[in-house]
Amino acid sequence: MKNSKKYSQKIKKLYATLKKSGVKVVKPTFDDPIDAIVYAVISERMKKSFANTAHKRCMNYFVDLNHLRVSRPVEICSIFGRDTAETRRAASTLIRVLTAVFDHQHDISLQPLDKLGKRQAKQEIEELDGITHFVVDYCVVTVFKGHAIPLTDRMIEFLQSHEMVSPGANPQEIEGFLSKQVAAKDGYEFYELLRKESESAPKNTVRRKESPKPKLMKKAAEKGGGQRTTKKKTEQKTVAKKRVAKKKVTKKKIAKKAARKK
Repeated sequence: MKNSKKYSQKIKKLYATLKKSGVKVVKPTFDDPIDAIVYAVISERMKKSFANTAHKRCMNYFVDLNHLRVSRPVEICSIFGRDTAETRRAASTLIRVLTAVFDHQHDISLQPLDKLGKRQAKQEIEELDGITHFVVDYCVVTVFKGHAIPLTDRMIEFLQSHEMVSPGANPQEIEGFLSKQVAAKDGYEFYELLRKESESAPKNTVRRKESPKPKLMKKAAEKGGGQRTTKKKTEQKTVAKKRVAKKKVTKKKIAKKAARKK
């Protein structure tokens, strides 16, 4: 990432500030990697508070993950309690991922991955249909105790809007950069604190630079508008002067007529 030293100082300062908030972070535990995947898929595109509720509803409603796998997206969204583009996408992704696991393992479980090394287990998850970088990183940091910083779109937007990462960096570059700034033991805490901060901040705050063309057009418009305004003011002054002159002439005529009568 360009200017990594500059952004490194900002990230370290951000982490120190977030830690002072007093928020207690507890890393979740999962009996099976597939459970972490299900939660991550639901959580990726929704606010954490809503994702927790949606996940809990799913676990209470569906008999098991196989029941969830064979359900329709519209049914899953109704259980979430919200039918939006984000919830529909999450529902469809859940079905794709669970089906991929079933086709590969002939079961809705990924417990065999616990016997593999971190790198190999990560590769196995990456090959699942419908999986995203966020879901993989979430599994790495929670299940495999590896080093990763899961990033939602909103977290990336927050970092960019506050100029804490290079504006041209992609999500993978940003995650790699953050992993170098935050120790492995602090990875999950940093993720949770940053996510909480990003979700409490106003959305769509990314500062976008204007292209040269719009700027030139804007200046031209302002210049043209200024000329029109000056011309209009001049015309108004001329009209006002004529009115004053006309009034003076009228007053003189009235005075003369009054003098003649006397």
